[in-house]
Amino acid sequence: MAGDGLVVGDVPVAARVAGGLLVLAALAGLAALFPTYLVVGGRALTLGGGGGGVLAGLVVPVTSAAVGAGLAAGRVPRLGLAYAGVAGALALGSLLIEVYRGSSSTLRPGIEVLAGERVLTSSVETGPGWWLAVTGLALTVLAGACAAAVWGRTVMEDRGRLDPARPALAGAAVLLGVLTVLCLALPAADVPDRLVDDPATGLEIVVEQQGPQALLERPGLALLGGLLLAGAVVLGSVLAPSLRPRLAAVGGFLAVAATVLGAGLTGLRDAVASDELEWTVPGAGLLAAGVGYAVLTLLAWRLRRGPAA
Repeated sequence: MAGDGLVVGDVPVAARVAGGLLVLAALAGLAALFPTYLVVGGRALTLGGGGGGVLAGLVVPVTSAAVGAGLAAGRVPRLGLAYAGVAGALALGSLLIEVYRGSSSTLRPGIEVLAGERVLTSSVETGPGWWLAVTGLALTVLAGACAAAVWGRTVMEDRGRLDPARPALAGAAVLLGVLTVLCLALPAADVPDRLVDDPATGLEIVVEQQGPQALLERPGLALLGGLLLAGAVVLGSVLAPSLRPRLAAVGGFLAVAATVLGAGLTGLRDAVASDELEWTVPGAGLLAAGVGYAVLTLLAWRLRRGPAA
């Protein structure tokens, strides 16, 4: 780009393959929004139900499609590779959580919030939307693995104009990473407590209602997926500010921003779509963290304070 002194070498075929995989993952993610996702307790759920569901579901696929198309075309390859690598790490945890939802969540039935509905996982049947969602996540993981393998063979350098701002970006990213993990550990939308009259005393008492399971309270694959997702958020937050050149840092931040912002919007959608649920402080914190990552992405894109080489 003008002023950056950006030098781009030949783009390896494997890097273009990673871009193609991102585009395919985005198409699968977009297609997953509309058919039946899961049938839980006889209730059919759709990820893209309502305008809020579609908006929340568009964030990651649209971003992946745009970045993947640029990478497949050989433009600013390390931006696309950084995005693919971080997005792949984040998708691995989400993939395990999805597999748990569709295959083994009935082994320990519990209250869950799925596609804006509060349901009991006593019986679960997978629909086309679930298969498409799993396919999209798996393709993203493959794109990330491909990006990691080809990173060192991809030449892309600039004058280092972002270097003076990297420590500040890293500090802010780590704080956001910790905030995101704390917010992910608790439900973004929960069942509010009820106030009832105690017939014995005539006083109002608080009665707790069973709400959705927290991310790290689930067993098996869901617990492993939650731990991997939390670890990937922190790793992405630490790694993104150090990636070179500047546009690679932009790609790393963008992957985390899209994932966290999508999760935050999903929590807001769940609270708005259901009369049984209310938005929680962790849900609001998750959305704020997503916005914060988007700001860091914009700053990495715009800051060029270093001296020209």
